[in-house]
Order: sequence, then C-alpha cells, then structure tokens
Amino acid sequence: MGAGSVREAQAPMQSPVNWGLLGLIIERPSYAYELARRFERTYEGALSLSSVSQVYTALGTLRERGLVQEVAGTARTLSSSKRRYEATPAGLAGHSEWLIAQANEGRRRQRLLITQLGALARTPERALGVLDEYERACLAELAAAPPASDTTPGTTGMVSRLIGEETRQSVAAKLRWVHYARAQVALSAEAQARAAQRQA
Repeated sequence: MGAGSVREAQAPMQSPVNWGLLGLIIERPSYAYELARRFERTYEGALSLSSVSQVYTALGTLRERGLVQEVAGTARTLSSSKRRYEATPAGLAGHSEWLIAQANEGRRRQRLLITQLGALARTPERALGVLDEYERACLAELAAAPPASDTTPGTTGMVSRLIGEETRQSVAAKLRWVHYARAQVALSAEAQARAAQRQA
C-alpha cells in the first residue's frame, strides 16, 4: 500500500468543549452562532467557551474527524456562518463512548482519593481531616443541586431533575462511604497503637 492510502490513526479528542458541542449537534442540527448560545445555556457552570470563534474551531475539528457533517443542501444556500451541522454515525458512536469514559474517569478519581487516603493512614488525624473536608465538599454539592420539584417543561426540566437526583443519590453514597472510612481509619489507628505498645 502506498503512503497515505491508510488514514493515520488520530489521537483521541480530549477537548470537553468539542464533545459538549457534539452533544448539542446530536440533540439538534445547528449552525455555529446558535451552538454558542445553546452551549452557554446548557453547560452553564460545567463548561465554558472562550469566545464564539472557539465554536468555529471546534466544528472544524469535528468535521476533520468525521464526527459531524453539513446538513445536505445548506452549503450552497447559506453563508458559512449559517451552515447547519448534524452528527454522523461515527459522531453518535464516539459521543456515547466519550460519555461512558467520563463515568469511568469519575471512578478513577475516587480510587485515587482512596489510595491517597491510605497513604495518610500512619497519621490518622490527617486522614480524618481529609475526610472532614471531603464531607463538607459533598454537603456543599448537595446544597447546590437543582430541586427535585423542578417543573420546567421539556428537555431542560428533565435534565435539571436528572442532575438533581444524580447529585442526591451520589452524595448520599459518598456520605455513607465517609462514615465507613472514618471507622476504618479509627480501626487502623487502634491497630497501630497496639503494635506500638507491643514493641515498647
């Protein structure tokens, strides 16, 4: 095979902004400026754009990767700023894979916290201090969760309710884990104290 006959493997797309824009395109084919407006409303507080021009850059990347394409017929009839984009089958599949990877990333971060907490086991007061801070962060997250009674119609209300419920269930599980972890740190401290007494 000649050079260039096999497309070079691309590095995974890392930009959450690009993936966020792809999600909006999956929801509804859109043009760049509309995407920028929807992006700010949808991802408020979770993701942000540096400027509207970032949308054009992201669309170029998504097109190059074969994740989006112009809606048939818009290229000839509209200026480049009004061309609408839709997701390709590769875009739909890639977006689903990215969403699952985000869930796995959250679990990886939690394992990292636990591993680092284990590193503090020789100083139980520090481990307990970290757990106290973690608990406060969880309670702050819970306080900021959207109310379960959000009655906004359509997708916006549904997303708000899903975020609120996921937050409540997730924080409840984390708080149960904090209680369990405190007990484990206390048991470890007792075992260390007994071992030190035996050696004395």
